[in-house]
Amino acid sequence: MTILRYLFLALTAAVLLSAQSRNLDIYWIDVEGGAATLIVTPSGQSMLVDTGNPGSGDRDPKRIVEVAKAAGLQRIDLLVTTHYHGDHVGGAPALSRMIPIAKFYDHGDSIEAANNAQTAKLWADYQQISEGKRVVVKPGDTIPLKDAKVTVVTANGEVIAKPINGGGPNEYCKDAQQKDTDKTENGRSTGLLLTYGKFKFLDVGDLTWDREMMLACPVNKVGAVTLFQATHHGFVNGISGAPAMVWAVKPQVVVVNDGPRKGLEGNTFEVIGKIPGLEDVWQVHRALKNDAAHNTQEQLTANLGETADCKGHWLKASVASDGKFTLTNGRNQFSKTYMAR
Repeated sequence: MTILRYLFLALTAAVLLSAQSRNLDIYWIDVEGGAATLIVTPSGQSMLVDTGNPGSGDRDPKRIVEVAKAAGLQRIDLLVTTHYHGDHVGGAPALSRMIPIAKFYDHGDSIEAANNAQTAKLWADYQQISEGKRVVVKPGDTIPLKDAKVTVVTANGEVIAKPINGGGPNEYCKDAQQKDTDKTENGRSTGLLLTYGKFKFLDVGDLTWDREMMLACPVNKVGAVTLFQATHHGFVNGISGAPAMVWAVKPQVVVVNDGPRKGLEGNTFEVIGKIPGLEDVWQVHRALKNDAAHNTQEQLTANLGETADCKGHWLKASVASDGKFTLTNGRNQFSKTYMAR
């Protein structure tokens, strides 16, 4: 074996060993009640789910880029847009000018653009930046993220046909409340189940109650998960957060990417609190309209005040290959470690 070949093999082994020793990281970026979740795999590939709001001096795209740079990224490899409401896709045009985006994934064309000028503008801008790089997904598809498996469980108003991840009969469907079919972009949300060894992460965007019920009843089609990003910023106005789904997926930890006055409305914190086996709830924002009993602990909350005073602190989950994962609060650096069941 030549010296050069030996050095090449040694370097390759070192790179592989280094990648194996890294964790999978998930950041919940504060976009003030919108949504932006950044995932970075051990090999350094990135997937961003949603891009927050437009305007406010490009506040949300700037916050995303700040976190991306801190994570060592030079580009966003995959951008998944759950749906075309401004708090989920509005930051995309400005973001694309700040950092390269290699590939775009979405549920298909907007269903609201023809009847809403604001949505039409968002949709047109999105088409422009994604031209030639766009992939439309359907339930059951996988998104090619290195080191992890990402399965599309909902898209364009449809859900996966058969249970995955050990899903099956759902005891919470008996006498569960049904609601009318949602006719907005929310119900079209692209939902994802990310699997990394024992660790399972569920993010279904702003999926509405009727589609949550399709996903959960009479059969729970996504099984039990480790970490659940609470639907619709924390179940806005009872439009989302069907208990039959929330309780069936049995997350150990719930992360709420809410705003100071958006999300965690009504009795939704109580619904979360009744999840079997729940260990903790983490919030991007304290819900200022709620009392202490309807918020999580302060040390598990990234931002405490009004939008005007907000510093945009993030939450982060760092997941090891053996299923151990640590959540960290970017405001106070408080961390807590869990083991995926």
